[in-house]
Amino acid sequence: MAQTARARVVRIGNSRGIRIPKVWLDQLNLGDEVELAVRQGAIVVRRARAPQVREGWNDAFEAMAAHHDDTLIDQVRATDWDRKEWTW
Repeated sequence: MAQTARARVVRIGNSRGIRIPKVWLDQLNLGDEVELAVRQGAIVVRRARAPQVREGWNDAFEAMAAHHDDTLIDQVRATDWDRKEWTW
């Protein structure tokens, strides 16, 4: 059975907040940052995931290669600096 508790909604500047019981914080291992979502009329609070900036990129690159869609769009062209300053 799910644990329930009643909490008072308190004013925090222009926003509102609630206090989460410490035992729940410890049980869920919630850190200083959480993710919030609204689902079916309820607020869902969950542990924040570490940002995965490149999540899914490997799968996308593999799909591109399978469809031979992984070639350069632009032609490689040497610049003046490349010709004068760079040793190839």
